[in-house]
Amino acid sequence: MACQSVSAVMDEQALLGLNPNADAPYRQRLQALAYFEQLKESQGAWEVCADALAKGIYDVHVKFFCFQVLEHQIKFAQQQLIRETLMKWLQTQLMNAQPEKAFIRNKAAQVFALTFVMEYLTLWPKFFFDILNLVGLNPHGVDIYLRTLMAIDAEVVDRDIVHTSELQETRRNTLIKDSMREQCIPSLVESWFQILTAYQQTHPELTCQCLEVVGAYVSWIDLNLIANDRFVNLLLSQMSMEDLREEACDCLFEIVNKGMDPVDKTKLVESLCQVLQSAGFFNIEQEEDVDFLAKFSRLVNGMGQSLVLSWSKLVKSGNVKEATETLHAVEAKVPLLLQLLVHEDDDISTNMVGFCYDYLHVLKQQAVMLAVMKKLTYDDEYNFENEGEDEAMFVEYRKQLKMLLDRLAQVSPELLLEAVRRVFTSTMRRWQTAPFMEVEVAIRLLYMLGEALPASHGAHFSGDSAKTSALQDMMRTQLVSCGVSGYQHSSVSLEFFETVVRYDKFFIVEPQHIPNVLMAFLDQRGLRHSSPKVRSRVAYLFSRFIKTLKHMTAFIEDILTRIQDLLELAPPENGFLALLTSDDQLFMFEAAGVLIVSGESPVERKQVLMRSLLAPLTDAFRLLLTKLLQESVEEHQAALADCLSHAVGFARTSKAFSNKQTVKQCGCTEVYRDCLHSFLPALSCPVQRGALRSAVRSFLHRMIICLEEEVLPFIPAASEHMLKDCEAKDLQEFIPLISQITAKFKQIFMPLVLAIFEVLGRPAEENDQTAALEKQMLRRSYFAFIQTVAGSGMNEVLANQGAENIERVLFTIIQGAVEFPDPIAQKTCFIILTRLVELWGGKDGMVGFPDFTYKHIVPACFLAPLKPTFDLSDAQTVLTLSECALTLKMIHLKRGSEFIQFLQHEYLPSLQVTPEISQQELCQVLQQPDVKVLKNYMK
Repeated sequence: MACQSVSAVMDEQALLGLNPNADAPYRQRLQALAYFEQLKESQGAWEVCADALAKGIYDVHVKFFCFQVLEHQIKFAQQQLIRETLMKWLQTQLMNAQPEKAFIRNKAAQVFALTFVMEYLTLWPKFFFDILNLVGLNPHGVDIYLRTLMAIDAEVVDRDIVHTSELQETRRNTLIKDSMREQCIPSLVESWFQILTAYQQTHPELTCQCLEVVGAYVSWIDLNLIANDRFVNLLLSQMSMEDLREEACDCLFEIVNKGMDPVDKTKLVESLCQVLQSAGFFNIEQEEDVDFLAKFSRLVNGMGQSLVLSWSKLVKSGNVKEATETLHAVEAKVPLLLQLLVHEDDDISTNMVGFCYDYLHVLKQQAVMLAVMKKLTYDDEYNFENEGEDEAMFVEYRKQLKMLLDRLAQVSPELLLEAVRRVFTSTMRRWQTAPFMEVEVAIRLLYMLGEALPASHGAHFSGDSAKTSALQDMMRTQLVSCGVSGYQHSSVSLEFFETVVRYDKFFIVEPQHIPNVLMAFLDQRGLRHSSPKVRSRVAYLFSRFIKTLKHMTAFIEDILTRIQDLLELAPPENGFLALLTSDDQLFMFEAAGVLIVSGESPVERKQVLMRSLLAPLTDAFRLLLTKLLQESVEEHQAALADCLSHAVGFARTSKAFSNKQTVKQCGCTEVYRDCLHSFLPALSCPVQRGALRSAVRSFLHRMIICLEEEVLPFIPAASEHMLKDCEAKDLQEFIPLISQITAKFKQIFMPLVLAIFEVLGRPAEENDQTAALEKQMLRRSYFAFIQTVAGSGMNEVLANQGAENIERVLFTIIQGAVEFPDPIAQKTCFIILTRLVELWGGKDGMVGFPDFTYKHIVPACFLAPLKPTFDLSDAQTVLTLSECALTLKMIHLKRGSEFIQFLQHEYLPSLQVTPEISQQELCQVLQQPDVKVLKNYMK
C-alpha cells in the first residue's frame, strides 16, 4: 500500500470540522474529512493518534477520530506499538475521575477486540491476563474490560452478526475459542464472579454488564463453570435486587438456552425450576413488577421450550424412560404457563406463546391417541356370532386405526406407552363391572403396543428399562393376575389369549405365572370355551405358546392328560360334535409333540408318551380304512377318506424334532415305523385314491427327513403302490417325493422313469384338452426331475442305470428339446444337455457319449430353432435359444477343434450350408470367448 508520511503533530485546525455540534462551515467539514482520510492512510498515523490519546486534551470527537484511525491501522502498523498505545490509554482511564463517554468506551473496546482477533493466537496470548492485571477491580477499567468482552463476542461468536463466509475466518474463530477454553476461560469466569459479587450493591450498571457477558459466553464455554451452586445462588439473589433482577433473568435464560444433551438439559431446567420455586418466584400473583415479570415469563418460556425440545429428541432416539420423565416435567410447568399466559400485560402473555404452541403440539398427539383408542372400541350392535358386511368394514377400519397408532408411536413412543398404560390399568381395576367393549379395547391396546413399539424377535422384556418395566407391570399385575381371563364375552377371551401369546417371552422372565395361564388355555376359558371361534383360535395360540415355552417338564403329563379327549379322532358317522375341528386338532397334536420332545424326561418315557399319543390314531386309522373299503356310497367314502387323511396329518408331531432332538435320540423311531406300517396300505385303496395318496405322500416326506435310512424298507412298496395304475397328475405329484428320495438315498430312479414313459405313451383323444394339459405338466415335471438328478451332484444315479436305460432317458431329452412345442420344457432339456456334456463330454467322460453328442445333441441344437413353432417373439423361446447356444458352447469347450472340424466337414455340409458361412462365420463365433456373441448370432 502506498502511504505518504504526515506530520507527527495533530492538525487541530483541520479537526475542528469533525465536531457535529460546532458551527463550522461546509468547507471546513470537507477539509476535516479529507484530513481524516489522509491520516488513516499515513504510515505514522498511529503515532499521531497515540500521542493525541495520551495527552487526553482533545474533545470526544477527536478521541473517537483517533480510535477510528487506530482501528484502520491495526493491520498495517507495528502491533507492539499498537498494544502499548491501547494499554497506556486504558491505564489513563483508571486514574480519571470521570469515565469517557459511552461511545468512546465502545469504540475503544472495538479496537481492543480487533487487536485481540489479530494477535491472540500469535503475539498476544496473555491478552486477558494483561488487561485483568491492569484493571483489577477499578470500576472504569472493569467497564472497558466488559465492553471488550462483548466486542470480542461480536467478532468471534455472535450468530446474529453477519460474518464473512470465508473458510479462513471460520477456522480462525474456532481456533480462538478452542484456545480460550484451554487457556483463560476459567480465569475469565472467576473474574465475572468477582465483579458480580463486588459491584452488585455499589455499581449495578457494571453488574448488569457482567451478567450480559455471562449470558453471551455461556453458549460456548463449559456450562459447569456457570451452572453450579455458587453462581446460581448468586444469580437467584440478584433476581431479588431491583436494579439487577431483569438482567439476572436474561442471564438465566441464556443458560437454559445453551445447546446440550437432552437428558442433561432436562436435569438443568428441573434443578433451576426447583430452586426458583423454592425461592417463591413461581408465585406470580404476588409480583407487582411488570417489567420483571416480562423477563421472567421469557425465562419460563425458554425453560418450557427447552423441555419440549429435549422430549422430542429423546422420543426420536427411542429413550422412552427419559422421554417420559421429561414429559412429566413439561406437564408440571403448565400451571405456571397458564398463569403467565392469562396475565393482563400483553408483553408477559406474548412471551409465553412459544411454549404454549409447543405444548399444544404435544397435546395434539395425545388427543389423537385418545381419539384413536376410543374409535377402536366395538359398539353394541357388532354381531360377533354372525359377522356380516358391517362387521367386516369395522374390522378393516380397525386396521387403519392401528396403522395410525403405529405412526404416532414412531413420533412419540413414550406418549403412546403412557396413554395405553393409563387406559389399561384403570380398566383392569374395574373389569368385573366394565362393559365388554371397554375391557376388550384395553387389552387390544396392550396387544398393539407389541407392534407399535417393536422389539427384535419379540424381546419386549429386555433393553429399554422404561418400556420393559411398563409392559411387565401391565402383564404381571393386571392381565395375568386380575382374573380378566374369565370375562364372559368371546371378544375379551380372544384378546386375552392373543395378548398372552404376543408377549409369551414375559413367561420366560417370570415363569411363576405359567400355571395360571396354562389353566386358562385348558379350561372353559380357552379350549373348552362355549364359542367354536374362540376354541379354534385358542388351539392355534396354544401351539404357539408351547413352542415358545418348550421346557415345561413339570406340566407335560398333566397337560397331555387334560387334552387327551381333544385329540381323539372323530369318525364322521358317530354324530358326535367334537369341540375342535380337524384343523384345530392338527395344532394340538403339534403342541403335544413339542411338549414330549422338548421335555427332560428319560428316552424311555418319551417313547411311552409318544406311543400313547399316536397309537389311538393308528388303531382308528386301520378300522376306518377297513370301513372305507366296504363303503359303497361315494359321499360316505369322501367323509371317511377325509377323516383318514387327517389321521395321517395328525402325525405331524414329527415337526417337534430337530437336528438336536432327532427321532432316534428321543427313542421314537419304532413309534413312527409303526405309523408307516399302518398308513402305507392306504396307497393301494381303490377308492378316494387322490386324497389318501396325498396324505401318505406328505407323511413320507416328513419320514424321509426324520427317520432317514430307517424309511428305506418302506420305499419300494410305497413306490409300487403309487406307480401302479397311476394317471399323469398322480405321477406329477409323486415326482417331488422321488426327487427327495433320490437326493437322500440315490435310489428309485428307473421305476419312476418307466412309469412316466408308460403314461406319456398312452393314446389320448384328440380333443381332450385336460388330458393334453396333464401330459404337458407331467412332461415338464419329468424334465425338471432329470435336471435335478443331473445338476445337484446326483449324476451317478443316472450313470449307474445301465447303457440301455441311459440311452432311453437321453432320447427323451432330445425329443423334449426338439419335438414338443413347449419352450419351458425345451429350455429345461437344453440345460440338461449342457450339464451332461459338461459331465460326460470330455476325454475322461462316459464311453460312447461323444458319439451320442455328435449324432443327436448337435443336431438338436440346430433343428429346434429351425422348427416353425420356434417363435422368437415369445420370451420363453428366446431363453430356450440362449440355453441352446450354451449347449453348443459347452460342446466346443469339451471337444475343442474336433467339434469345429465336425461342423465344417460333416454336419454343416449335410445341412447344405455354404462352406463360406460354415467356416468363416459360425465356427468363428463358436470360438469367441464371450458366449453373448454366439447367442446374438443365433438370433
